[in-house]
Amino acid sequence: MHTFLIIVPDGGMLFEAAGIADILMQANRLRSEDDPKPAYQVTVATTQPHRVVHGVSGLNLLADHRLCDLDPQVPRDTVLITGKGLTEEEGSDVVQWLKRAAPHAGRVVSICGGAMLLAQTGLLDCRHATTHWRLLDTLQSTYPSIIVERGPIYVQDGNVWTSGGVSSGFDLTLALIEDDHGYSLARDVAQDLVMFLRRPGNQAQFSRYLLNEAAEGPVRDLQCWLPENLTADLSVEKMAERVAMSPRNFTRVFTRETGVTPARYVEEIRLNAARQKLEQTTLGIEQIALMTGFGGGLNLRRVFERNLQLTPSEYRDRFCSRKLA
Repeated sequence: MHTFLIIVPDGGMLFEAAGIADILMQANRLRSEDDPKPAYQVTVATTQPHRVVHGVSGLNLLADHRLCDLDPQVPRDTVLITGKGLTEEEGSDVVQWLKRAAPHAGRVVSICGGAMLLAQTGLLDCRHATTHWRLLDTLQSTYPSIIVERGPIYVQDGNVWTSGGVSSGFDLTLALIEDDHGYSLARDVAQDLVMFLRRPGNQAQFSRYLLNEAAEGPVRDLQCWLPENLTADLSVEKMAERVAMSPRNFTRVFTRETGVTPARYVEEIRLNAARQKLEQTTLGIEQIALMTGFGGGLNLRRVFERNLQLTPSEYRDRFCSRKLA
């Protein structure tokens, strides 16, 4: 029987922990048809002294144990953390416990912002990892030794698994079941719960890239002008000319104030504009490519596949407005 500890910090989305526990219990129910021995023994722990975890929704969850009451040196097959908590004190308590527990765990797993706590333990040093798309830049800049993956919804590196935001933890849980008990059980669980065993689209996190706004000044003025002029010549030289800077100085100032290079910024605003048109209009791919500055459908397709691991048509099929479907 596989022992599975879920650590639930306060103030998060409780359906992450509840959903993972339900998926594991479904594996138990399905496996019992052939083997009476449960596939998983699931325990839920929290840092809260009263064992009540307060969710962001206002709902509460009663954990089985306080984390401080559990011996970190007891061997466990899986230790999973569902978030980073609300306070530094709570996060520090989890980090210290994980540091002592990790050498005795078969694998360590994080969901969403839980990767930030794993990073503090050093478990992610020199490993591939991911987290919620809003935290990717923070994870990379704060812990430069981590190889941050921006595309997949979950990543395995050795015995450490990390996932993107919220429901991606369910995809990761199915992958863990397959890793533990084989494809057939994971498939049966997915079918019973009406889930994808493997999401289509190469399991990308579909999110708007966070484009920072510069402070008041020429770069900020340029940022306001760009979305309305996506079909213009937006080369570094032309943008530098518009703000009366040399290309070299413009690149340096723009990158410092926005956190990305001018070329990357332009690609992202064009990509976001194309996504919006795919989601909300019936315009053709070539027309959207021209309107958003990509020039043609082939260029648009290349940018989509590089950033989202999907073609524009596949993206539209999955994310278009219901009124257009």
